[in-house]
Amino acid sequence: MAPLNESLATTIDVIETKPLVLPKLKPALQENCFNLSEGILRAKHSSPILFDVPQNLTFTPFASHSISTDAPLPTLLRVQANAHKGGFLGFTKDSPSDLLTNSLGRFEDREFLSVFRFKMWWSTAWVGKSGSDLQAETQWVMLKVPEINSYVAIIPIIEGSFRAALNPGENGNVLISVESGSTQVKESSFNAIAYVHICDSPYDLMREAFSALRVHMNTFKLLEEKKLPTIVDKFGWCTWDACYLTVDPATIWTGVKEFEDGGVCPKFVIIDDGWQSISFDGDEPGKDAENLVLGGEQMTARLHSFKECKKFRNYKGGSFLASDASHFDPHKPKMIIYKATERIQAIIEKQKLIREFGEHDLPELDEKIKKFSEELNAMFDGEQESFGSEDVSGSGMKAFTRDLRTRFKNLDGIFVWHALCGAWNGVRPETLTHLESKVVPFDISPGLDASMTDLAVDRIVEAGIGLVHPSKAHEFYDSMHSYLASVGVTGAKIDVFQTLESVAEEHGGRVELAKTYYDGLTKSMVKNFNGTEIIASMQQCNEFFFLATKQISIGRVGDDFWWQDPHGDPQGVYWLQGLHMIHCSYNSLWMGQMIQPDWDMFQSDHVCAEFHAASRAICGGPVYLSDHLGQASHNFELIKKLAYFDGTVPRCIHYALPTRDSLFKNPLFDKESILKIFNFNKFGGVIGAFNCQGAGWSPKEHRFRGYKECYMSVSGTIHVSDIEWDQNPEAVASQVIYTGDYLVYKNQSEEILFMNFKSDPMEITLEPSSFDLFSFVPVTELGSSGVRFAPLGLINMFNCVGTVQEMEVTGDNSIMVEVKGEGSFMAYSSSAPEMCYVGGKEAEFKWEEKIGKVSFYVPWVEESGGISRLSFTF
Repeated sequence: MAPLNESLATTIDVIETKPLVLPKLKPALQENCFNLSEGILRAKHSSPILFDVPQNLTFTPFASHSISTDAPLPTLLRVQANAHKGGFLGFTKDSPSDLLTNSLGRFEDREFLSVFRFKMWWSTAWVGKSGSDLQAETQWVMLKVPEINSYVAIIPIIEGSFRAALNPGENGNVLISVESGSTQVKESSFNAIAYVHICDSPYDLMREAFSALRVHMNTFKLLEEKKLPTIVDKFGWCTWDACYLTVDPATIWTGVKEFEDGGVCPKFVIIDDGWQSISFDGDEPGKDAENLVLGGEQMTARLHSFKECKKFRNYKGGSFLASDASHFDPHKPKMIIYKATERIQAIIEKQKLIREFGEHDLPELDEKIKKFSEELNAMFDGEQESFGSEDVSGSGMKAFTRDLRTRFKNLDGIFVWHALCGAWNGVRPETLTHLESKVVPFDISPGLDASMTDLAVDRIVEAGIGLVHPSKAHEFYDSMHSYLASVGVTGAKIDVFQTLESVAEEHGGRVELAKTYYDGLTKSMVKNFNGTEIIASMQQCNEFFFLATKQISIGRVGDDFWWQDPHGDPQGVYWLQGLHMIHCSYNSLWMGQMIQPDWDMFQSDHVCAEFHAASRAICGGPVYLSDHLGQASHNFELIKKLAYFDGTVPRCIHYALPTRDSLFKNPLFDKESILKIFNFNKFGGVIGAFNCQGAGWSPKEHRFRGYKECYMSVSGTIHVSDIEWDQNPEAVASQVIYTGDYLVYKNQSEEILFMNFKSDPMEITLEPSSFDLFSFVPVTELGSSGVRFAPLGLINMFNCVGTVQEMEVTGDNSIMVEVKGEGSFMAYSSSAPEMCYVGGKEAEFKWEEKIGKVSFYVPWVEESGGISRLSFTF
């Protein structure tokens, strides 16, 4: 979402001025909507929200709190106008502790939507009807209050050095757990540890609530205050699923070249894990770990240098410009991955036999592991020690990024991966001595006891974190990022954000440690990466959003794209994809208040690639793939429905959100619900309908699993009112008469029809793992001529209406439309045009009288950046 008003958007510089200090807000004209008395928290004096509220719990209206904030004046005024809608919950205990739990009261027989952390790094949606139905580590809960046509949010927040989350209690009770993350930091009393807010719209509820918290806490900024990264409307490629840790210059060069050969060159690449100089404890200092392949193998390693590893240091400037990396076998990364997978499966099989039967003498398995290891090493031994011969144009990452841009003129952004603490297990204290780092134990919060088993957590616990001293955090990030910027890297994808919560014992607790680290990261981001070019990942905890987002403006809203189930369910190749949609859609309700939602990569040759592609087309964020190498690994027909030739995408102007009738449903395993998401284009709106049934969270097993009995066709409806039109931040003020009718385009059947707010809804049925897109365009009437017109744009693109850049009525019988891209343009016209022009030249067109469909071909116009001016006269 672009800033609501460019004049209100902050600059990329960190604001150093003293925050505006205000007294308690003036009493609102309206009485506060909440009242706590006789153990009941009521909304609007009538509806009980929480029963049996304990006597030690307090409620204080928002307006009663003093404010020190640097929020923009429009935000402050908006919050002040809604101050009567919210307030804070607090409690007091008899004795101080670093971990406290208190009941907020109970609710039953009331529908709720919530988001909880299912892993340390990731969160997802959950629905129910009782406080006991909540899951551990709930980040917020939204209650449906139909008797007063309202919605109520309860949001655990940060107070002082303590961070809060909600948990289920018995008999419908909602528990709030508050922790510092250090046994040395204790407290017994809290005045504002959770925030409650009420509104008649669930979407306004989230916006108003997080705006209030932005003003109250003053530790983060809303998305509308920040600039977006340059990649937000671009097409890109990430190396992770393509080659995992085997990434090297030849892999990257070949990958980008394959996309260019296919007709869509990426605008950005993300060099994921595998480029860093890492080693294991006990390894020779300064020597890189070598021949790592699969994710997990590197997770006990630490960073020993800010410079790139040997694979990249060995690149010789100019060498690929001459050869175009033609020596490289594009199938080699996949072959190495397969061989490494065979080896790890044999190791897992051996460990299982040892664990279950105590059998240690397993010569056949030992021989198999040895054989696979030798074959794998031989694959690496066959690689060249260096790429090309020494010349005057330098070597290493700097020479490689320069050559990459020289060869691929369309490529702008080059991002690299790193963990928040450097590498997965931080830094090696004995090599980066100036950072005063030391290895500290990784202590997992008790709140995560009910979370999903996670390999990354297990490996980090095994080795601990090589933690840079907090006083050196700014130096740490600036040293790393300034080096990267100097060698041509334009941004970073930062993973493993939540490690700080588990290493804070000696550093004032998790909140204080996070503040220090995020302050250093923010300053480095401004200095080295234009203040915008950071993608946050593995960060889906309220701590990150409340403390790290003063500058960061984009982040992942879903778990990783899993192309198959790592636990072996063959149906996972299907049901994991629907799960991904759910994560991204519902997380955007709250994360989108602070960051631009990033829906992650996928692979264009996956069995559910089209399912993913449709969601990315309307998500409102960047579109990027992680295709394997080899031309057979790319579905260019599909890719060209997402991206233009120049590597940009027809991006929606907001971020996708679940429709109102999807909010309190379970589209994963209730056997009846379709996930519907909506978004906006400059000249219309779009709804995506997805059948995600077939999997979900198991509260008993604490993991996601398939529900085969739910993998079935489901039916639902589509209506123009499913789009929350008042949420469009950039609604175009049309000069023409709006008739109230919308042209609707059904992507899968290519049908058009009309709908208004009085129309009956469309009935749809979706097969498992299938989708449809519905584009809505207001019908324009051309003055006295009475001609009705609505442009759909280029229908060869998933987000066809997003290709429409401008539209203007130029007279009683003429209209002008600008579109970007190449392909089949379609519009509705109630009368046949007398003439159609493309770029000032008469175009041959087809008009179908029965349905009023006008269509013709539009070429790509390189000189105008792909934009064509279309004119119609009647």
